[in-house]
Amino acid sequence: MKASPTLTNNLQAVLADLIELHLQGKQAHWNIVGTNFRDLHLQLDEIVDAARQFADDMAERMRALHALPDGRSATVAKSTSLAQFPDGLINTKDAIERIVAALEAAVGTMRKVHDEVDEEDPTTADLLHAFIAKLEQYAWMVNAETMKASASVTAPDAK
Repeated sequence: MKASPTLTNNLQAVLADLIELHLQGKQAHWNIVGTNFRDLHLQLDEIVDAARQFADDMAERMRALHALPDGRSATVAKSTSLAQFPDGLINTKDAIERIVAALEAAVGTMRKVHDEVDEEDPTTADLLHAFIAKLEQYAWMVNAETMKASASVTAPDAK
C-alpha cells in the first residue's frame, strides 16, 4: 500500500506532535522545581520515553507506506499543535498544567485525523488507538498530582 497525500499529511501531523511532546517533556524534566519534584521528574521520563517510541513507530509506519517522515526541528516547530513550552525554571504545578495540555493537544491531533486515517489504513489507525490510550493515561496520572479530592469526575454536561 502507498499512502495518499492526505494520509501522509495526517501522519506527519501526528509525528510532529509526538516529537514536540518528547522535547517538551525533556524541557520540563530538566527545569522543574518544587513540591513533588522527584515524582514528576521520574514521571516525565516515562512520558518522554513513550513519546520517543511512538514517534519512531509513526515514522517507521510512514516509511512502510512509502511516505517520507520529516522530523527536522524547523518542520516540527512550524507544524506542531502543542503550545510552546516556557524557558527557564518552572514550578511543578505549572509544569503539570503545561504537560497535561501538551498530552491533550497531541491526543487531539490524533483524534482529529483518526477517521481519515482509519478509512485509508485501519492498521495505522490501530497505532493511533494505542498511542491515544497511553497518552490519555499519562494525562490523567499527571493531572492527578494537583487534583483536589473533591473534584468532580463527571463530564460538565453529564447528569
